[in-house]
Amino acid sequence: MSQPATSAPRPDPVAANGPTALRIACQEQLLPGDTLERKWEFALAAGYDAIELRGKAGFAFRDRLPELRRAAANGIVMPTVCVDMPHFFGAFDPDLRRDAIDQMKSQLSVIAEIGGRGAMTPASYGMFSRRLPPFEPPRAEAADREVLLDGLTELGTHAAAEGVELYLEPLNRYEDHMVNRLDQAVDLVKTAGIDALRVVADTYHMNIEEDDPAAAVRAAAGYLGHVQVSDSNRFQPGAGHLDWPAVLGALDAGGYQGYLAVECRLRGEPDVAVASIPPFLRRQR
Repeated sequence: MSQPATSAPRPDPVAANGPTALRIACQEQLLPGDTLERKWEFALAAGYDAIELRGKAGFAFRDRLPELRRAAANGIVMPTVCVDMPHFFGAFDPDLRRDAIDQMKSQLSVIAEIGGRGAMTPASYGMFSRRLPPFEPPRAEAADREVLLDGLTELGTHAAAEGVELYLEPLNRYEDHMVNRLDQAVDLVKTAGIDALRVVADTYHMNIEEDDPAAAVRAAAGYLGHVQVSDSNRFQPGAGHLDWPAVLGALDAGGYQGYLAVECRLRGEPDVAVASIPPFLRRQR
């Protein structure tokens, strides 16, 4: 497969007067309320700056366009969409790969239409793990890489045409056998060579896979486009043992300018747990 030229790192410089204000988004399913407007009221009162949307299969995200246009017109900030589908662009089956790519291209077009920044996706989820029997996947590592680069090239080209970004998310070894660490995602993005491709740092998966999460964040700084946050146990930040000052300090050191998007399970009374996250994160910085 022919690859575009490797792109250079794309640093996000720290503001002249120091780190920018911490911007925190909450995934929509965690917020109380039966409309985006009511969710937004709660989010603002709790100290959030945006809502991260969820993009389901069956072109459901495209079907939400009237709702999303109204929400955007009402001032709701919706910068990103996190994919929520049963299969992804790294699937073994070519028909499933084609469907996942078409779904993601649609989601990129929708997030562009409502003025968002981009959409994120893993290579796969729950498809295979080298840590569980039968241990050896049905596709060789070189073929995995070719499939991933083909998909990233098509998706990155579409994202660039729409004026948004595609964020590749590494998952832990039990959820994906191909892309587990930030450096692996960075390597794929560099090889694809499309500026619209960036990398997601998810603190839960990093807690499992990275020897030093803060060092991994610093190393990936030039390619880091989005961050998702939960604690070491997948519950809300503050419920586990992650070293938040180290991770947030690494993001500041790398000049990260994006959102911290809350993607977690909740321990305790849900509304109280969700509302506790912004003040907790801002105290750790």
